[in-house]
Formats: sequence, C-alpha cells, structure tokens
Amino acid sequence: MVERGERTPHLVLVRVGRDPASGTYVRNKARAADKIGIQSTVHHLPQDTSQSTLLHLINQLNVDSDVDGILVQLPLPDHMEEKVVCNSVIPRKDVDGFHVINIGRFCLDMSSMAPCTPLGVMELIKRYDIETFGKNAVVCGRSKNVGMPIAMLLHGDGIRTDGEIGGMDSTTTICHRYTPMEQLCFFLARADIIVTATGLPGLITGDMIKPGCAILDVGINRITDPITGKPKLVGDCDFESCAEKASYITPVPGGVGPMTVAMLMRNTVLAAKKNIIY
Repeated sequence: MVERGERTPHLVLVRVGRDPASGTYVRNKARAADKIGIQSTVHHLPQDTSQSTLLHLINQLNVDSDVDGILVQLPLPDHMEEKVVCNSVIPRKDVDGFHVINIGRFCLDMSSMAPCTPLGVMELIKRYDIETFGKNAVVCGRSKNVGMPIAMLLHGDGIRTDGEIGGMDSTTTICHRYTPMEQLCFFLARADIIVTATGLPGLITGDMIKPGCAILDVGINRITDPITGKPKLVGDCDFESCAEKASYITPVPGGVGPMTVAMLMRNTVLAAKKNIIY
C-alpha cells in the first residue's frame, strides 16, 4: 500500500486501568502492527477515568481522518458499561467487530468488520484443510464476542453476500454453562470439530472426544502448575489426553491467540482501504 503511494494504515489501541493481561495484549497488538508496517498509537488511561472521558476520546478518534482503526481493550473497569463503550466506536473503524451494526451485518451475511477471534478460528480451519461441509461441530461457550460468531461461521451458508467471509456449512451445536455434563459428553463424542471458549481449564478430556476430531481451543486460563508451583497458561482442554485422539489441536498459548492478532491486522488494513461500504 505504501509503495503504491497510499497512506500508512493507523491503528489506535485504547487501554483503561491496570489489568496486567490487558497490558500484555495491547503490547502484542502494537508490536504486530509495527512489524508489518501499520502505524500504532496506544492511549493508556488511569483506572479511575470516567466513562464520559473515555467516550470523549473515542469521539475524537472517530472524527480523526488519520485514524483507520480503533480498538478498546476489554475488560473495562467495573464503573464503565462495555456495550456503551463498544458501540461508541463508529462501525467503519470498529476493527474488533463488536459494534451492534457490525454484529448485525455479520449475522445477515453482509460485509462487515467481523470479530477477530472467530476470524482466526476460521482461518486455521481453512489453512489446514479441515473438512466442515455437513460435519458435526460443537461450540462450547456462547459469548457474544466469541462463541456466538464462531457458531454463526460454522453453521452459516458457504455462499455469503460479502464474498469474502464464507460460512462453513456444518451442523452446529452450542453448549454453555447450563448444558448438563452428560449432554456435553453426548455432543462432544459425535463432534468432528470442537471449538471451546469457556474459560474452564480441563473441561474437555480425551475420553470425551471422537477419535480424529479437530479441536480449536480458544480458552485462556491462568492456573498454578501442580509440579512447579508456578503460574502457567492452559486452554479449556486437557491437552495431553486430547492430543492422543484428535487429528488437530491448537496449543495454549500459541494457537488461536496469535491468529486473533493477525485478524486484527487484517481488519485494520480493510478499514484503511475502506473496503466495507456502510
């Protein structure tokens, strides 16, 4: 883009408060942007910043013609309303894909900024040639930012009107915190594809899954290693037992996480090119 004389894409990352994980995520995103030539700017606001102050900053970024993409790192402090803040970013700069208009257009198979983690899951499935057409898929977790859009992509029609984000034509089941364990085991035992995003370490073990299934583990859980006594990151699956039976399984860390960052870069470039017409 730059070689063609176009303006360098510009991503603005907004972080509020002291959450250590948020700090890590923001640094990783800024580092990825700088690596591929996207300009990045980070605004780190204090924990006690008022919601009105945050909304004022976002409005300034909305009208700044030099800013292509805006990402507000979640979670926000307790005194802020997440939905209000996410919906304050105008849709064409909403590179997280969380605005109600982007979510609505996404669900209607229209061109939109799609959420980055679901896009990353889809890209992994495509790159590894995992068959989805008519296959049984189980999504564990129903969050509006991850579980729901992943389920939409898995069961959606492969012919979408946006021409780029194709559905995967799977037969998709969504399980959640109120799904009885015996029912969860029933569905998992028949699943060709499992995507889990519950935040429950060890939820899925090797004896619960079908041999040869593909597992995409979106869970990020901090636990204490029982051997070393040190903190470590794990997914929702018991990796060792599941890896013995699965044909594919993503590690945590290092699996879906980097793909989420990559899809954020993709959305930023799309925003800079103004490829999505609202």
